[in-house]
Amino acid sequence: MLSTDLADLRAYMADNPGAVIEDVARERNVTPRTVIEALPSSMVRLGGGEHFAAAMQDIAAWGEVTLIVHTDDAIFEFTGAIPAGEIGRGYFNLMQPKGLHGHLRHERCAAIAFVERPFMGKTSAFVAFVNADGGIMFKVFVGRDETRALRADQLVRFRQHADRIVAAV
Repeated sequence: MLSTDLADLRAYMADNPGAVIEDVARERNVTPRTVIEALPSSMVRLGGGEHFAAAMQDIAAWGEVTLIVHTDDAIFEFTGAIPAGEIGRGYFNLMQPKGLHGHLRHERCAAIAFVERPFMGKTSAFVAFVNADGGIMFKVFVGRDETRALRADQLVRFRQHADRIVAAV
């Protein structure tokens, strides 16, 4: 990416921090990771993908969150507790027979982004698992309470986990 294009993207994200990351990436022909990295530095912290399992185990203890998978064809949302998992047979396996379960290619995770930014008039906080191609595998959003405010207990855990993962880089 040319430095002028990157500067333009950074300026755009500074003016529009709530823009849909995947839409901006598609419109500018860059990866979602590039868009995340173009957010103001006060809104994003990046850690290494080798912390995938630790991040997922921590998130499993947060309680109700929203997991989003955003593709070109659909946006899937799951709201509930993320199950604990373990690595086996080349996957991080979500260990629960019903609800959210499955097998995640943890070794393709190249980075974990902790993002706090405004979105649709409210503060949002999410963990984005970024793959080796610069795409977003999925995002896990801090939950909201009955007043639609971010859950304070989860926000504390989100920030603590970001501190641990980013410090380990």
